[in-house]
Amino acid sequence: MTNRAFDAVLCDVDGVIRFFDGAGVAALERAAGVGEGSTAAVGFAPENDLPLLLGRIGRAEWVDSIARGLAGRVSEDAARGLAEAFANSPFWADEVVVELLRRVREHCRVVLVTNATVWLDEDLARLGLTDLADAVVNSSRVGSAKPDRRIYEIAAERAGARPERCLFVDDRRENVDAAVALGMTGVLYGGPEDLRRALAPVLGRPAPGGWS
Repeated sequence: MTNRAFDAVLCDVDGVIRFFDGAGVAALERAAGVGEGSTAAVGFAPENDLPLLLGRIGRAEWVDSIARGLAGRVSEDAARGLAEAFANSPFWADEVVVELLRRVREHCRVVLVTNATVWLDEDLARLGLTDLADAVVNSSRVGSAKPDRRIYEIAAERAGARPERCLFVDDRRENVDAAVALGMTGVLYGGPEDLRRALAPVLGRPAPGGWS
């Protein structure tokens, strides 16, 4: 019988570890005369987003679908420019979250569970995070996306842990609810403090002013 609070941390990537800088796309949208967020609305529409996240299309096809979705609202050149900029938006990693996950990996397995593109490994390499986790369960590689039950089962298998011994962290309620339905402990992520609290049983309480 283990004394650990859990045997594995299953953690989302986007919205928890990685964040995108939309300033460039927003500037292009203003110049084109469309509302900020218009490109994201098209890019993340299920008919464009889901095939990408299930590995059925690549970046070029996704860009084409975004440009088509913007057609008629802006010029053809502007639509293509917005689509390309959106698909290649710069991104960064939250170093506080990265450090917490590196620390907890000294005590239990860490698995990234993400609805992501087929080029995620390249992105993680650019961030210097290829060694952040013991495994990566990427929807576009396994053919199942959160909140589908199968991706959680794959993640638990890769972690070598029973679902009830897994802590699942995600910034979307429906994804957390699906994990909880499978027996996992769920954390709806809103910021690093949520992760600190969840990991406290393993890492201990933070010292005044931060973690020692």
